[in-house]
Amino acid sequence: MPNAAPALRLPALVALFALAGSQAVAHPHVWVTARAEIDYASGQVTGIRHSWSFDPAYSAFVTQGLDKNGDGKLSPDELADLAAENTKGLAEFGYFTKLKVGGKEQAFADPADPRMAMEGDALTMSFLLPLKAPVTQGRGVVALEVYDPTYFVSFGLAEGADAAKLAGAPAGCAATITRPKAPEAKTVDAAKPGMTEAFFEALTAASNYGLQYAQRVLVACP
Repeated sequence: MPNAAPALRLPALVALFALAGSQAVAHPHVWVTARAEIDYASGQVTGIRHSWSFDPAYSAFVTQGLDKNGDGKLSPDELADLAAENTKGLAEFGYFTKLKVGGKEQAFADPADPRMAMEGDALTMSFLLPLKAPVTQGRGVVALEVYDPTYFVSFGLAEGADAAKLAGAPAGCAATITRPKAPEAKTVDAAKPGMTEAFFEALTAASNYGLQYAQRVLVACP
C-alpha cells in the first residue's frame, strides 16, 4: 500500500482521506472506528463487510456542500456518489486491509455495495470486500488487520460484540480481538524524540509503521 498522505492530491480520495493543510498538525490525521463482518459460504471464507465511522471533525470537513436539497440533513442518496468514488479509490491503498487464512495472505476482488450515512455527527462508510476466490479455513486461523502503514489514518476496532462478527461460519467458530495499545490521540509526535511531522511524511507503506498499532480479529474453528 502506498503512502496515504498523497491522498491529499488525489481527486478520487480527496473527500475521504485528505485534510486541509491547515488541519494537518500531528499524526494521525483521521480517526476511524471500525467494525468488520467476516462472511462465509459452504464452509469457506468469502469476504469482509467493513463499516468505518469517522471522527466528527473529519466527518464535518468531508461532507461540506453535499446537502443538495438544503434541508440540513445528509441522506444516503446525497452521499451515494461519494461512497462509490471513494470505495473504488481505496484499491490504491489495498483497502487498508490484510486478511490471512491459515497464514496465507488473501487477494481481494473489486468492492461492492458502497454506502455512506450520517449517524449523529459521524460519517459512516460501509462496503463489501469479497475475496478473489473463496478459501477453506479448516482448522487454520483467519487473521484480519485493518490499518494504515503510514499511520496517517488511525483505525481502531469498536467496543462491544458488533466489532467483529461472523456470518455463515461453521458451527463452533469464534472471533477474538487483540488490541495493541496505541498512543493517545494527537500526541504521537511527542511519543519519541525525532518523531515530527516530517518523520511521518517520509514514511512509505513499506515502512509499515502503523502495523505496531494494528488491532486484529482472529477466528478459530474446531
